[in-house]
Amino acid sequence: MNDVEVGLLTCSPHHEVFSLYGHSAIHWHDLRTGRHFVFNYGVFDFKSPHFVWRFVMGETDYRLECYQNFQAWCKYYKDWGSKVEEQILDLTPSEKQRLEVALGENLRNPVYRYNFFYDNCSTRPRDIIERCLEGKVKYTPRDGYSPTYREMIHECTKEHPWAAFGNDLLLGIRADMKTDMRQQEFLPQNLSYDFDNATIERNGEIRPLVLRHATHIPPGNQPLEGGFPLSPLACTLILLLISIAIFVLECLKKSIWIWWDALLMLTTGLAGCILALMIFSEHPATSINLQILILNPLSLFFIPHVIRRKKTPWFKISLCLVILFLMGSFWQDYAEGMEIVALCLLLRYWIHRNEK
Repeated sequence: MNDVEVGLLTCSPHHEVFSLYGHSAIHWHDLRTGRHFVFNYGVFDFKSPHFVWRFVMGETDYRLECYQNFQAWCKYYKDWGSKVEEQILDLTPSEKQRLEVALGENLRNPVYRYNFFYDNCSTRPRDIIERCLEGKVKYTPRDGYSPTYREMIHECTKEHPWAAFGNDLLLGIRADMKTDMRQQEFLPQNLSYDFDNATIERNGEIRPLVLRHATHIPPGNQPLEGGFPLSPLACTLILLLISIAIFVLECLKKSIWIWWDALLMLTTGLAGCILALMIFSEHPATSINLQILILNPLSLFFIPHVIRRKKTPWFKISLCLVILFLMGSFWQDYAEGMEIVALCLLLRYWIHRNEK
């Protein structure tokens, strides 16, 4: 095993949505034969039955694959402009042998239940490497660094507002809890940083976990793809302007535009159905989501009464839900523009407040 190098590969993000957070893999390099093996725990198939639905519900199965064409692996990231860096680990021959056996066992049972925060392409390499060490890994604490899951995701999606909006819409209150170092390692860049500052301790002896670095692909130019021209905030501001204009016209004409009520109730109700389903998702961070207070599926049941201009308690219920929603902002960071949506709903309560 002296002729084998084992390293942690860290690939920087590129602009595909699934790669905004980077990627990690294990690199096994046989110096004697020149053969390379890349163990990738991030393989999935978009074409598998009900992939999107299963992903949203936290039931997505990923798998481990072993690639032997290292040049093709690197070229993929080069074409995207991503950097590929390796941290070659300071492992003993017996630790490499244990890792070889463990990776072989994983390849025989390659499928695992993927979870973005807790069990992904970054945590899997970390865990299997740690299990195969004959000593204990000691990580250097990052003093003063305790972001929430949401804050870390925002950092990765800051150039992709609609991806950030979608994440924030689905993530609940648990995503706003402070994280410790180990939880932060779900992001490959954080794991790479911690490996650099880690040591292996055994019987009083201390050695660094990382022996040296190798840059296989330097950072390049990343192709930018055009997205929707308006940001989520801009869209909700347009919604507010329309709501205010309708509100003013209703006040001037002393009438109520029922079709606007029905449209708002339909859109918020359908969005609420998605959030209601997320309660049953296997993703723990989606189960308690206070945004369901204003994106509420209950509004769908009251639409027929509103259209027929029958007396309905919905608008008073909506007022109470909006107030609770605004109070909840002290504990949960909402998706961009959701407070504006709440304001639009308040306007509908105001126009209906004197209804008999």
